[in-house]
Amino acid sequence: MRPRPGSSPEYPLAVASATRTKAPARSRFREYGLPLLLLGISVLTTTANGARFMQNFLEGLPPVVRDSDLWPWGWLADHPEMFKTGWAFSFSLLGILLIHEFGHYFACLHHKIRATLPWVLPAPTLSGTAGAVIQIRNRIPNRDALMDVGFYGPLAGYIASTIAVAVGFALSFHTSANAPSAIVVFGSEPLSIRLIHGILVQWDPSIPSFDHIAPHPVLVAGWIGLFITSLNLIPGGQLDGGHILYSVSPKAHKVVTNFLPILLFILGTLYWVGWILWGIFLMIPAMRHPKVSVTPALSERRVGLAVVAVIIFLLTFTPTPFHDNSLMHFFHIDPFRSAP
Repeated sequence: MRPRPGSSPEYPLAVASATRTKAPARSRFREYGLPLLLLGISVLTTTANGARFMQNFLEGLPPVVRDSDLWPWGWLADHPEMFKTGWAFSFSLLGILLIHEFGHYFACLHHKIRATLPWVLPAPTLSGTAGAVIQIRNRIPNRDALMDVGFYGPLAGYIASTIAVAVGFALSFHTSANAPSAIVVFGSEPLSIRLIHGILVQWDPSIPSFDHIAPHPVLVAGWIGLFITSLNLIPGGQLDGGHILYSVSPKAHKVVTNFLPILLFILGTLYWVGWILWGIFLMIPAMRHPKVSVTPALSERRVGLAVVAVIIFLLTFTPTPFHDNSLMHFFHIDPFRSAP
C-alpha cells in the first residue's frame, strides 16, 4: 500500500551496554521475522478465501453468493482438501501486493533511504488481507526521491494487476442464466478493465463481458489489485498519491488533503460507504505528511511521472467499486430516482 515516512531514525544513536546484546535479536525479528510471520498468516487467509472463490467459479457462480463465502473457515473445516484450490487467487493477489511494495522498496534503496521489507497485513476482509505497507525509517532527502518512492509502487502494482486481469478474463466463462444473485456485487468496472476486455475480445470473441461472467479467482485478484492501486493514488496524506502531489507542490498537497475528506464523505453517501472510512483515515494526525525539502525543485522527468500517475489513477478509479453499498442505500434512500 503506502510507505510511511518517519521523522527520526528507527534505532537510537547510543545504546547502553546492558541492552546492546538484546538489540540484534530484536532487530532481526523486526527486519525478517515479522514480515515473514505476517506473510505466512496472509497466505492462509487469502488462500482460504481463494478456495471459496474457486469452488463458486467451478459451479458457475459469482465469487460471493452466501454469507459463509465471506468467512470460509467452517466450510474448509468440512472440506480441508479444497484448501489447495485457493492458491491461484492467493498467489495472484499476494504477488500484486508484494510487487507494489517492492516498487517502493527498490526506489528507497536507489535513494539510500532506509526502509523495512514489505509487511502484508492479514485481515477478515473479502480478500483476506488489508493490503501491505513498508515503513520508511529516515527523512526523504528531496522531492525527486519522494516522487520515485511514491510513484514506482503504484506503477509496479498496476502492471501486475493488468496482467492478472488479462489472464483472469482468458480463464473465465459466461455465467449461467439461472445463477443466483451475488451478495457482494462488483460495481462499475474501471476503464482499465474495459480496455483490457476490448483488446482480448479482438483476439477471442468468446471472452465474456464483465457483466455476464463467472470470474476466475485470478480475475478477482486482478480487480482487487486495480482497486488497491486507485486507493493508493488518492492524492492526500501519506498515501502514494499524497507523496506524488507533495513532490509536485507541498501547498497544493495541503489544500487537497484538507478538502478530500469532504469529497470522500459525499462519495460515501452517494456511491460506496467505504469512502467515508477513507475520509476519516485521512483526518488522522498520523497521516499528515512529514516535511520534505522544497529545494532542489522537482526535475522535469519526474513531472512526467506525475502525469503518468494521474493517468493510472483515471484508469483504475471508479466511485462505485461495489453496487448497493452507499450510505443512502443502507437508509433506503435513492437520490437518483425520479419523482413520480
